[in-house]
Amino acid sequence: MKNVMKEFSFEQPTELEFGPRKIDVLPEKLDEMKIEKLLVVTDKGIEKAGILDKIESNLDKINYKIYNGVDPNPKDLHVEEGTEIAREFDPDGILALGGGSPIDCAKAIGTLMSGDSDDISEYYGKETVKEEILPFIAVPTTAGTGSEVTFSSVITDSDSNSKKSIRSPFLAPDVSILDPELTTSLPKSLTAYSGMDAFTHAIEAYTAKTATALTNMFALSSMELIIENIEKAFQEPNNMESRTSMLLGSTIAGIAFNHSDVASVHCMAESLGGKYDAPHGLCNSIILPYMMKYNMEYCPEKYARVAGIMGYEYDTVEQGAMKAVEGIKELNEKMEIPSIDEIGFREHDIEELAEMSVNNLSNESNPREMKKEDYVRLFKKMS
Repeated sequence: MKNVMKEFSFEQPTELEFGPRKIDVLPEKLDEMKIEKLLVVTDKGIEKAGILDKIESNLDKINYKIYNGVDPNPKDLHVEEGTEIAREFDPDGILALGGGSPIDCAKAIGTLMSGDSDDISEYYGKETVKEEILPFIAVPTTAGTGSEVTFSSVITDSDSNSKKSIRSPFLAPDVSILDPELTTSLPKSLTAYSGMDAFTHAIEAYTAKTATALTNMFALSSMELIIENIEKAFQEPNNMESRTSMLLGSTIAGIAFNHSDVASVHCMAESLGGKYDAPHGLCNSIILPYMMKYNMEYCPEKYARVAGIMGYEYDTVEQGAMKAVEGIKELNEKMEIPSIDEIGFREHDIEELAEMSVNNLSNESNPREMKKEDYVRLFKKMS
């Protein structure tokens, strides 16, 4: 196995409770964590879908307050609003319910509640959070972001319309309850975007310069689960076997990139998402085949292995790598992924988008060195 001689550290502090109807363990976990006043961070879509009701039915023995103001691509304004509610309520624990947006927002709220500053921008970067945040439970309702097991929170800075990352092991949830039944109400489009988001996480974790033998193991296992189930989950939303496999694959991909990294697909996707407030998974889906083709000669063996996982046969490594790129394009078509123009992309924004991309914390992890002009070139290819 490649990377076996590479040194690494591995820390996974999050307890995972996985399986159908696992949400019913919530009262037990609250009791174990001695949480009596709980702030629930979610969004209006989760409430409308009836998923919040399933949580509230498990909260009859404690005092709780709901903050449902999180939008897709959580902004610093949501963090500030949620923190103000939290300070008034004074919880002794936080529960995030939803996709990556409520989970990332909850991490940032917890950071402000426990830290010395009221300005979330003070925590952008690596290792800026110096102490444990409030006891934290994550309940994902999508199979995509992996935020339920990661040490990071991505927040849109409203002044610059750019996404900023906070990275620290203190942000990891104490417990994540992974109940695939909570993902069945996802619209087809979000099933597609979140599923391709998870697949991108696995591919980038596997090909990043920071990959290790251990992260490769997680990434490859994740890819297998996702490619075997993503189309069925998309076409048959109530297929519990596929939903369960996708949720597991997403979480495993989260573990992989949490300890390796993502790379330039995410650098570009976060630029697009910040600028146009577009769904993160959708942005990743659009960019992935272009970046893979651009990276191809720097990690052809790994891309060929991706092709094999996707079910393609090939005679040479180069042929396999190209089949992986073409396979991603075909999968995007099957998942009805729209074009970059449909998210509001404008060519006159390319210089700004490229600048944001090259300044992303994950830029250095890409298998091919990426400079601003490389990002400019790729954005132009996509337009």
